Amino acid sequence: MDTDRALPDPAETAADAVGDVSHNLNGQRLGRKGRGTRERILAACAELLAESDTAISMSAVARRATLGMTSLYNYFSDLTELLLAVLEPVMVTAEDSYLAMLRERWPDDRLGERAYAFMCAYHDFWARNSRLLHLRNTMADTRDERMMIHRVQSTQPLIGLFVTQMGGDGDDMMSPLRGMATVLMTGVERTVTVSTDTGLTSLFGERERRKPDHYMVPEARLIELAIADTRARFARGEFG
Repeated sequence: MDTDRALPDPAETAADAVGDVSHNLNGQRLGRKGRGTRERILAACAELLAESDTAISMSAVARRATLGMTSLYNYFSDLTELLLAVLEPVMVTAEDSYLAMLRERWPDDRLGERAYAFMCAYHDFWARNSRLLHLRNTMADTRDERMMIHRVQSTQPLIGLFVTQMGGDGDDMMSPLRGMATVLMTGVERTVTVSTDTGLTSLFGERERRKPDHYMVPEARLIELAIADTRARFARGEFG
């Protein structure tokens, strides 16, 4: 998949979508009862996601929401569609959780501090929504196209903002810095994926290694070095 392709910001898409569903999948307009049923389904799915030992499936959601499968499929065609609906309000929080931190240029003499603060904020966002985001990525890794698109969309704003921090134009999809920013973002996502996967980190041994700073500090240092190096290359006129 081409991760440099211009895609909509999932936070903006989610903000537009939340509360806008007016019909079920049969084309019937949702009244108060219908909207209530849809919200009950979403709440049931969120509850199951909060229970680390409970499997997520359409049938499990139907049981938790005390609905028949036919009723459930009136609102969501499959598990992917349901999980994407649960993701909508989560992605709305991305701006305040971590994106806003990248919108103001980081001073050269505070790059390390700002990079570390960003990593902590991004880690906290993942920790709050760990099972949902891990499930999205797992489904994307198994070639669920809709989850692949969502995963790519969620990184696009960050890649653009990293380009801007480096001194380039974050809106320029052909920017020579976009490759560097994409590789940097890949490391950031992988870092928080590992650090919030308790099953994986438990394999690493002593408890000290499982503390978030074990991962946040080195990744923040890589962000600092990448931005500082690219700004210096801009100053030398290496990018024309």
